[in-house]
Amino acid sequence: MPRGVVYDLLVIGGGINGAGIARDAAGRGLSTLLVERGDLAGATSSSSSKLIHGGLRYLEQYEFKLVHEALAEREILLRIAGHLVWPARFVMPHVPELRPRWMIRIGLFLYDHLARRSLLEGSHAVRLDRPPYASGLKPEFRHGFIYSDCRVDDARLVVANAVDARERGARVLTRTECRSAKRETSAWRVRLSNGEDIEAKAIVNAAGPWVKQVLNERLGQPSHDLVRLVRGSHILVPKLYDGDHAFILQNDDRRVVFMIPYGDWHTLVGTTDVSQHEAESAQPSFAEVDYLCRAVSRYLAKPVAPHDVVWRYAGVRPLYDDGTNNPSAVTRDYTLRVDDDAGATPVLSVFGGKITTYRHLAEDVMERLQPYFPALKGRWTGQSSFPGSDFGADSRRAARDAFFARYPQVPTATLRAIFRRHGMRADQVAGDGKLGEDFGAGLSEREVRYFVDHEWAHDADDILWRRTKCGLHMTQAQRQRVAQVLGR
Repeated sequence: MPRGVVYDLLVIGGGINGAGIARDAAGRGLSTLLVERGDLAGATSSSSSKLIHGGLRYLEQYEFKLVHEALAEREILLRIAGHLVWPARFVMPHVPELRPRWMIRIGLFLYDHLARRSLLEGSHAVRLDRPPYASGLKPEFRHGFIYSDCRVDDARLVVANAVDARERGARVLTRTECRSAKRETSAWRVRLSNGEDIEAKAIVNAAGPWVKQVLNERLGQPSHDLVRLVRGSHILVPKLYDGDHAFILQNDDRRVVFMIPYGDWHTLVGTTDVSQHEAESAQPSFAEVDYLCRAVSRYLAKPVAPHDVVWRYAGVRPLYDDGTNNPSAVTRDYTLRVDDDAGATPVLSVFGGKITTYRHLAEDVMERLQPYFPALKGRWTGQSSFPGSDFGADSRRAARDAFFARYPQVPTATLRAIFRRHGMRADQVAGDGKLGEDFGAGLSEREVRYFVDHEWAHDADDILWRRTKCGLHMTQAQRQRVAQVLGR
């Protein structure tokens, strides 16, 4: 294999962990290459519950460290990713036979105080038999509790990390696979699917559900660590209730199910915990769809049936296998494994993790790599806003209103969608206000071109289901038109 360009770090995997690690590494001065065999956020990282949350239910599993870290990250992401992460209030109807009121109060007290909270409201009891929280519920649910968490555009958070990594010097290659890698004295020699041969002083294996496969087959490294694949399925149904609040619903199997407003016309319901054998074929089963419908119908005045579902998706959580039989009880914390062959050319593999704690995970990865890069700079990602979230002295609302005022000729719905996706970079998308062809659902020719030129979009699915969710609101003919334009 001929020698090629030498990088400090090769990151394999363009999900949230890989993109976050590449961003952190580039900002610390490492020459970094990120490779992703498909699209950024093409698997688990675009198939989440779209939440940045502490994980209230993990308190029952005594995962206090995980909850503390997640709650702290929630505050950080609200500050640095303000155009992609926003506050939400969650209502929990009280069901005495499932959990007593004292237990919920203690849990919410811990949730409010396990980490410093300055941007979000605290929890308290609420009445459910009067506005605003009575909408859609059966009348027998009279009491409940409300607390704060956050929602996120998961796929766009991945793209934002990759964009920032690139602007700090990293190279990002999508549709590019690590075919093989061989450890030598001072570097890994790596062959990529695009024909390039490169060298890397260290490798981070952040391939998610494929982490074990990459480690064993592409890097030639034996490992006793096991990955537990757990499928989390979601359904989207027509709007179930009025209001911006979400619901967290206790189920009789001790799990919880979320009902979350999704745009103006839909409600997102999830999630399940089901063992998954193959990472390649994650699809919600009929049993999971039925489970989610039954779980929410227990609370709703008008029940939901599988035929009401307008969209369904599933993501595979690559959890570290701790031997637990129950998929819901497998830890959501992450494990980092370093193999350095007697002190040189390390490969670090990421097992597990969740979108909420990805930034903290990336910092831990850098700390583990510090001995191999003595000149590595210190932590920085907790204070630096993402491209698009640098609002400065203005609030997000003030910045949005100013953007609207600059384009009076563009429909407000289109401007709202552009700003929600791009934040302070919305002007780069809108340009002179001549947006070209309107594909529907607020998606314009100019924004499609921006996705291709600046955000690694390649085909219609990249744009309609990851860079945006416009595909949900388009006709088949409109979706085909986008595919046609991209193919051209």
